[in-house]
Amino acid sequence: MAAMAKRRRWPVVLGVLAVVLSGAYYWLILEVPAPPGRWKLDMAEVRRLAQSLPGDRPREIRVERVSDFKFPGAITRAGAGWGWLQMSVYSYQLVFPSHTAIIDTGLNEPIPGGTLDRASYGRVSKALSAADLIVITHEHFDHLGGLVAQPNLAALLKVARLTQEQVSYPDRLSPGKFPPGALDGYQPLDYDRAVAVAPGVVLVRAPGHTPGSQLVYVLRADGTEYLFLGDVAWRELNVTEPRERPRLSALLIKEDRGNVTDQLTELHRLAQSEPRVHQVPGHDPAVVDRFIAEHLLEAGFGP
Repeated sequence: MAAMAKRRRWPVVLGVLAVVLSGAYYWLILEVPAPPGRWKLDMAEVRRLAQSLPGDRPREIRVERVSDFKFPGAITRAGAGWGWLQMSVYSYQLVFPSHTAIIDTGLNEPIPGGTLDRASYGRVSKALSAADLIVITHEHFDHLGGLVAQPNLAALLKVARLTQEQVSYPDRLSPGKFPPGALDGYQPLDYDRAVAVAPGVVLVRAPGHTPGSQLVYVLRADGTEYLFLGDVAWRELNVTEPRERPRLSALLIKEDRGNVTDQLTELHRLAQSEPRVHQVPGHDPAVVDRFIAEHLLEAGFGP
């Protein structure tokens, strides 16, 4: 009788376990939070700032594909399938008539399981040395690591406009790190909502993915508009069908899902109402390749 009672309990135990596991899977992988409404994008103010500094605006934007890696789709967007997605690491060069600027600096070592284009990284390193301005979308290794690995970092920090948050959370840069004493005396950029850092170039605070996350708006000389999203959106689908990364990803990278959900909601609204603002996700090779084909971006840094 006891053995029969145990056999009868097994379906109940398995049923309870299935319910618990299903609930955990939904909570960790599928659930999408409602946007709390804490973050708004004031494009009128951003455009005003872009034209507030005298001087020539950038005439073209060039791109280097420094590294490739793959992530499961379900890690990049809540509710997506588990198939592998191609991801790439980029650095961008703003070409002004008389100088250049850099957005993001790539990394000097491949992400585990990925590849590194050392020729591309070499061109990024050369471009960093020639740049008059360096800005970073956020403080993760695949965006800031290429800068901190440069042997002439002390000279580059003189033109790098890193924010207070981007230098205050060294754990977010791991496995990269600033050399000891590199930031001694460095005066980071501190601003409220948005700030112009060059003619046609505006930084927009977007904390959430990291404390120092920001968007970079660029107004080209011919009036073409860009919004570099950093890792607010890894891929275009995060914006066009707005879904944040799953809670599991957010927990692993210490991300504020509420803030990022707000930002994706605003970016989706912008994509719907103002498609002429070309949004550039952090790691979407299909978007970058399309923009290259349309000559919105030019492949490879110049001399």
